[in-house]
Amino acid sequence: MIDSYRTLAEPTKARITRKKSRFLAFVRPVGSLEDVEAALAATRRAHHDASHHCTAYRLVASPEPIAASDDAGEPPGSAGAPILHRLEEADLLNVLAVVVRYFGGTKLGVGGLIRAYGDATEAALAEARIVVRRMIVEVLIRFPADVNSGVMSTIHRCGADVLDVRFNESAEVRVALAPGAVRSFRAAIREATGARAETEVLG
Repeated sequence: MIDSYRTLAEPTKARITRKKSRFLAFVRPVGSLEDVEAALAATRRAHHDASHHCTAYRLVASPEPIAASDDAGEPPGSAGAPILHRLEEADLLNVLAVVVRYFGGTKLGVGGLIRAYGDATEAALAEARIVVRRMIVEVLIRFPADVNSGVMSTIHRCGADVLDVRFNESAEVRVALAPGAVRSFRAAIREATGARAETEVLG
């Protein structure tokens, strides 16, 4: 799994016109397929009189991102694909783009549609503020108190963030670290405590 990804700080939009057809592009951060469906439903309600609601999204997933697009009645490959291509070019994840078209009475042809949908998406992305989100995995460490120094020094050396510490019959420490560091961190804890500590990945 990736340790970080680029996404949008907040929703943004843009509008272009091609041969009297209006293209309204909306791009927004999302965190799940449920977010995608909810945002798309809201856009469809707000622009229920539009000719088309074409979409593309990219979501963080392992081992590869989840990506999909929809031409929404436009000729195959003329709408969803160019929208998705712009998201891929910008290297964005956890993002949804919806381009709403109000038909102006003149057909644009497949090439014209590809350019219009791509350009509308690009115009919206040009207004966006890009941020980098860090992926976090939580790990729970259970260990006898007499190996506390080994656990704590390993946590410090590996750059993990301590979230919670509890001392009862045995000690428990909950830490957060990047997904790519989990395997080596668990191995380091095992070595530092002579395999007396147990680690559990919480998510």
